[in-house]
Amino acid sequence: MSDLENLLSEDRRFPPSMEFAQAANAQPGMYAEADTDRLGFWERQARELSWAQDWTQVLDWSGAPFARWFVGGRLNVAVNCLDRHVDAGFGDQVAIHFEGEPGDTRTITYAGLLAEVSQAANALTELGVQAGDRVAIYLPMIPEAAVAMLACARIGAPHSVVFGGFSADALSSRIADADAKVVITADGGYRKGGAFALKPAVDEAVEQCPGVEHVLVVRRTGQEVGWTDKDVWWHDVVGRQPSTHTAVAFDAEHPLFILYTSGTTAKPKGILHTTGGYLTQVTFTHRNVFDLKPDTDVYWCTADVGWVTGHSYVVYGPLANRATQVMYEGTPDTPHQGRWWEIVANYGVTILYTAPTAIRTFMKWGEQLPAEHDLSSLRLLGSVGEPINPEAWMWYRRVIGGDRCPIVDTWWQTETGAIMISPLPGVTATKPGSAMRALPGIGANVVDDQGRPVPDGGGGYLVLDQPWPSMLRGIWGDPERYAQTYWSRFDGIYFAGDGAKKDADGDLWLLGRVDDVMNVSGHRISTTEVESALVSHPAVAEAAVVGADDPMTGQAIVAFVIPRGGAPEETDALIAELRAHVATQIGAIAKPRNVFIVQELPKTRSGKIMRRLLKDVAENREVGDTTTLADGSVMSAISGRLAAGGGTGDES
Repeated sequence: MSDLENLLSEDRRFPPSMEFAQAANAQPGMYAEADTDRLGFWERQARELSWAQDWTQVLDWSGAPFARWFVGGRLNVAVNCLDRHVDAGFGDQVAIHFEGEPGDTRTITYAGLLAEVSQAANALTELGVQAGDRVAIYLPMIPEAAVAMLACARIGAPHSVVFGGFSADALSSRIADADAKVVITADGGYRKGGAFALKPAVDEAVEQCPGVEHVLVVRRTGQEVGWTDKDVWWHDVVGRQPSTHTAVAFDAEHPLFILYTSGTTAKPKGILHTTGGYLTQVTFTHRNVFDLKPDTDVYWCTADVGWVTGHSYVVYGPLANRATQVMYEGTPDTPHQGRWWEIVANYGVTILYTAPTAIRTFMKWGEQLPAEHDLSSLRLLGSVGEPINPEAWMWYRRVIGGDRCPIVDTWWQTETGAIMISPLPGVTATKPGSAMRALPGIGANVVDDQGRPVPDGGGGYLVLDQPWPSMLRGIWGDPERYAQTYWSRFDGIYFAGDGAKKDADGDLWLLGRVDDVMNVSGHRISTTEVESALVSHPAVAEAAVVGADDPMTGQAIVAFVIPRGGAPEETDALIAELRAHVATQIGAIAKPRNVFIVQELPKTRSGKIMRRLLKDVAENREVGDTTTLADGSVMSAISGRLAAGGGTGDES
């Protein structure tokens, strides 16, 4: 099998301004410092935290691939996120500006958050939860989600947060796999202008999980809910607790959380993260990648706490760094498509961290919406979740960042726990669409099929060749699966499952999952590069590309394209223009066989494009399971569009 093709090139560069570079938290010498003494570098980062007991060894890798970081050290995550800031005199600083979708707001200071977390910790203790017991959390994006996570961390009970869009079956499988003792949920939440229910899914799931002793229910919407003898109201049990709690320290390798990554039908894969190494790396990366200034910045990560981004860059990293942040419950288009920009203006947000899917959605809606709001407070922008197309990157910089804000395009995974590859905003001259280089202290490379590093200009498999502090410690209850899944492809090297390329400068470009690579006439082409070429056309806001079986070429490229606001209606001329544009940008080998103009793409609630469903359509198969889609009607509309014809180009 040949290496991944390296097709697109990028010549644009955006160095940091002198003013930004001089004031940046991260300085150029950080790379050399980490290269000279990697373990000493991470030891210095760990000392930025508050430890109850020092460690005796920075890293024990003798049981590889199972790591132990800061061996013998003891700390409490909640104390590092809350108590130490209050003790230092910052109790009155705002920790969370909460904005509910209906327009309700709450302002929670660090002292107030500490009091709520202490009450919740006392409540969990009253319900019989002890250190080591697991707690499942199934909540909307409300402050109680962060409170529940921190309360679990405070008493040493590993939490398993399940995204509120998952079904009862998905929830029950996760509760059962973790053997959770308590479930924390709500009557419901608000999304797209209405209340949605959560409690019924919990009731159905708990029926299958007899080990659950209590269900703690937050009243959010006030809707009617069923009630069992296991159910207790949050406001009753938590509300009567004392607002102080004496925390104890836990071993650096004490489990902090389990986060499941599988879909709704596969056996759950519980990614296990522990305490000391995880908190060290999320704190370091949050402070330096986002250049956080805790006294002046207002930070907003738009992720839900049900995903790892919400764990690391909504709860643990920001609070450990004493950030003031925004938490928003709802969708970007409720009650209007300018809601996010209204929030940025109202709270004076300075740092915005969001997903390429959202950015491309805003491109589709048009520049006039952000233009209606004052975004001058923004000083840094971030991207997470999937590779970002260069033209979406440029739109983000120009329209949202006013051509002045550095962009940090970050690569990491649930398994890595924290950001691994990213520009440092005061150091790196960024390139649109590139995550650039591994952060100081991180070992990343691109290798071929035999595990050999590819030269600059080559493509292959992204790997991590050194253990890192926030790495997963295994798959819950299944150590053999952990070793087989992540460490068997290349001897002694973690294989991330993503394709990547190095450009002529050695900078890294992520190409998406290797499962999404297309094999066209013997050429291994990434869907990401073809999608990037399509989005660089001024008529295109978003594109998804799949490889469909083809008797001549093995696979043929089929593209689904969403036009930008005001773009022309579907015409044969436009389709021909888009096919020719890809050939010009990449080469004739990447010219799509078919281009279909659609209004939406099939996405999960987290914004991931479900390419397998598009592949079903492209190959004229029955469309598979759509239960995890945010909008199940999208596939019917796409299938109807294809059935009506159009989109087929010639074979030249």
